Parts: sequence; structure tokens; C-alpha cells
Amino acid sequence: MTDPLPQDLYEILACPVCKGDIRYTKDKTALYCAQCAVTYPITDGIPVLLPPESAHA
Repeated sequence: MTDPLPQDLYEILACPVCKGDIRYTKDKTALYCAQCAVTYPITDGIPVLLPPESAHA
């Protein structure tokens, strides 16, 4: 399976909550932050890095 995001974009992405590294999920349909335990979907090749609702409080 090929990566859904260009490598140069993937390398600069960070978790919007803790600014930690994010990695592809096993099936490469989303990005995952191990520090926050949050998954961010990839929709039509675009990472949706919206913080979870609980992070807005």
C-alpha cells in the first residue's frame, strides 16, 4: 500500500493538541498520536487534524 500523503508533508505534521509526532494507522487511513491517543482521519488525501471536542474545554 502506498502512503496517502506526500512524504514531505507527512514529515512536518504534528498533533494539534500536544505537538507530538503522529504516525499512520496500520491501514494508513488515518494518523494517530500515541501521546494523546487520538486518531485523525485522512479524507480524500487530506489529513483532518481537528482537535477532539474535549480539547476545546
